[in-house]
Amino acid sequence: MAALEGLRGGGGGELLFDPPGINGDEEEEDSPAVLLSVLAQHGQVGLCFYHSEDSTLHYMIDTPDNHELHLLARVIQEVSPNLIITSAKQERCMTLFLQQLGSNPDYKPEVVTYPYADFGLEVSKQRLFAAYLPFLPPSISERDKMSYLSSCISFESPLMLRTVGALLKCLDRRRVGVELEDSSVRVPILQFNAYTLKVSCRSSSRKFTHQCTSCIRAKKKDSVFMEYSTAAGVNLVPGCYEGLYKKSLLSSVSQWFLRPTQDTAVLHRRQEVIRFFTSPQNSDVQSTLQSSLRNIRNIPSLLHRMSLSHTKVTDWQGLYKTVYSAVCIRDTVRHLPQSIELFHEISEGFSDDLHHISSVISRVVDFETSVAENRFTIKPNVDPAIDEKKRRMMGLSDFLTDVARRELEHLDACIPSCCVIYIPLVTITYLFSYLASGRLQCIGGGIHTVRHHVEFSFQIGFLLSVPRLPSMVEREDFEIEGLEFMFLSEDRLHYRSQRTKELDNLLGDLHCDIRDMETAVMTQLQNTILERSSSLYRVLDLAAELDCLMAMSSASQEYGYASPKFTSHRMITVKQGRHPLLELCSPVFVANSFQSSESQGRVKIITGPNSSGKSIYLKQVGLIVFMALIGSDVPAKEAEIGLVDGIFTRMQSRESVSVGLSTFMIDLNQMAQAINSSTGNSLVLIDEFGKGTNTVDGLSLLASSISHWLRKAPMDVPHVLLATNFHSLLQLGLLPSSVLLSLLTLETAVDGDELVFLYQLKEGICHSSYAANIATLAGLPVTLVQRGVEVSELYRTGRPIKLIDKASSDEQANRCRSVVEKFLNLDLEDKDLDLQSFMKEEFLPFAGELLDHS
Repeated sequence: MAALEGLRGGGGGELLFDPPGINGDEEEEDSPAVLLSVLAQHGQVGLCFYHSEDSTLHYMIDTPDNHELHLLARVIQEVSPNLIITSAKQERCMTLFLQQLGSNPDYKPEVVTYPYADFGLEVSKQRLFAAYLPFLPPSISERDKMSYLSSCISFESPLMLRTVGALLKCLDRRRVGVELEDSSVRVPILQFNAYTLKVSCRSSSRKFTHQCTSCIRAKKKDSVFMEYSTAAGVNLVPGCYEGLYKKSLLSSVSQWFLRPTQDTAVLHRRQEVIRFFTSPQNSDVQSTLQSSLRNIRNIPSLLHRMSLSHTKVTDWQGLYKTVYSAVCIRDTVRHLPQSIELFHEISEGFSDDLHHISSVISRVVDFETSVAENRFTIKPNVDPAIDEKKRRMMGLSDFLTDVARRELEHLDACIPSCCVIYIPLVTITYLFSYLASGRLQCIGGGIHTVRHHVEFSFQIGFLLSVPRLPSMVEREDFEIEGLEFMFLSEDRLHYRSQRTKELDNLLGDLHCDIRDMETAVMTQLQNTILERSSSLYRVLDLAAELDCLMAMSSASQEYGYASPKFTSHRMITVKQGRHPLLELCSPVFVANSFQSSESQGRVKIITGPNSSGKSIYLKQVGLIVFMALIGSDVPAKEAEIGLVDGIFTRMQSRESVSVGLSTFMIDLNQMAQAINSSTGNSLVLIDEFGKGTNTVDGLSLLASSISHWLRKAPMDVPHVLLATNFHSLLQLGLLPSSVLLSLLTLETAVDGDELVFLYQLKEGICHSSYAANIATLAGLPVTLVQRGVEVSELYRTGRPIKLIDKASSDEQANRCRSVVEKFLNLDLEDKDLDLQSFMKEEFLPFAGELLDHS
């Protein structure tokens, strides 16, 4: 298997790593053990491993992998497990992988298979909750333990969680590290650690994903790929690409989005292709390649059906179009600059096997007849025996007409006509359906026997068919001398005569024979193609990469993106950056820049009213960095990106009953992950942390978190971008002064009572939240907003706030006094007094106001 060839060196056979117990040095008895548990299902790999040296459980979230399990091969290369645990029920790719691993003479880990039930999700969760964690107090409640574990390990990776359950079972059985201890001593887990690859690992499975999860982290500074954790829940979606990819290739590009890379060689490889296609002079070449890419089909699924002999006519059509289009792509690319690495690989990687497959399919498969008959048929001159049987089959019509004429001469004169028909064996299934529906009248024990025993083999073959006469009413009337009655269908009687029996013996079941022989040819053709399946997988890999990069170049041209520059310095510079989605939805988008150097302005705090654009700016920066690290151009005038090793976010917490955590606990888990795992090369995006609890507590946690970063050495401080509405954070001086701290706000203007958002980032702080203006814009009643302003002012100045249960304000009291005085001044003896008008004009409106307030 090609994936495992990486475990060895080149022609000299030098190992890239030293597995335990080889190179002449025997493994010591007390050497640490590494146990790895893995599951591969539906193109995803989930794994974890336990290292006895430090009692750490390492886990890797569910990640797409290709059919050769390249990712798993790289993990085994780095981890060198002594023991591999997997399920007895496994996909074929895992079986082949383990077989190939076992054939390696230099490295043969022990492989243990457990029943599939031991990898059950609920069982695994229970084992995790029951695991021995010495650092937790024995009295900890189950709820608190779940809250802690959810901050240590991702519960949104089911495959990984299932492998954890099997690993814990193995640890308890083998008592790893505590073999000599008392039986009451359990195997400890002292730490959970998210594992990421240390070196770049190119995988051929690249599936476009609509939603990129939000917390990306690398384990060490030399890590190339970044790991995603679904805890944070921000949508980093380069949606500008949506609809640009070939749908059948989407399953091959997701790893670009799931594992952004720090490998500058990979990034430059992608950028040079994008730059080539963004040149207007290459637009015709791009159109030609795109038209060919449209015919590339889902090769893994197609080959899987072919290996099971479940191939349909549409599969053969799709395979032929795929191979033919791949040859066209190769021929086109060979005329392009071979200095571009991808073009060179396509020119060399699309081997002559493709031409061989294309020519064989073209010579053998008769697509027109196959579509008409909805089955695999072959062209003439492929098999002489089949051609002969087809010739005889085509001449049956005239021959049977002559036989019918002879049969009619021996029939009763009252029978006006007859014909000889041929019913092949395959029509039995068709007849059964009519038997079930009652549309076919069956007479005779033979057919009744077939009704009750579907597996009964009964060839109908050649029959003599005559019209039913009016005199033929009862079964006895159907008897004709010299003929054996078979069945009645659509007012025609079907018989078997001596001549039809001779035809059965002479010609047999031509139709079934032809189908059987063509099926044998199809099997041979399938085997020929499957022998060259590696060439087809190579086509998918390179075609998917080409398609993805052309889609990126199209987006870059259409939306005015710029090619980012990469630097080894710990800095991020973005000039006039834009949000790739919002700029498509908004008629006017205000671009903003971002600058974070090695020693200044690494922690930025943004204040501003709600809806002023703070969250959009945070996501905009994260998206630009993310897009740069998958090799794409970015929505900015210029961008220079340091090789960020992770993006951590605290945004848009998503509650779930199944998780059993409150919104604030989810926020804390995300913040804990950012604080504990970020490095000086990470990007941390925090939006409104602390608002899910008491204001004072939330403000205190936010201030202490920022202070934690500001007190670090500059080289250890990540790029932090934080948006908050806690203005007291700055007004009360809760943060230490530091050159690393930068205060920003989004500009607004007040026009009378109207708040105008300018969305322009500038230095400074926002002194007012403008909550009343925004509440009015949202449509809240004016009286409600005014009361809110009144309470806010009373609270701010420390004056008492009076509850308003009934109308009790000075204005209302004066109004009541005025009405009473007017009434007392009335001269009730005056005959011209209109008391009713007075009550209507003075008293009733005021009574209505009192009613409303009460």
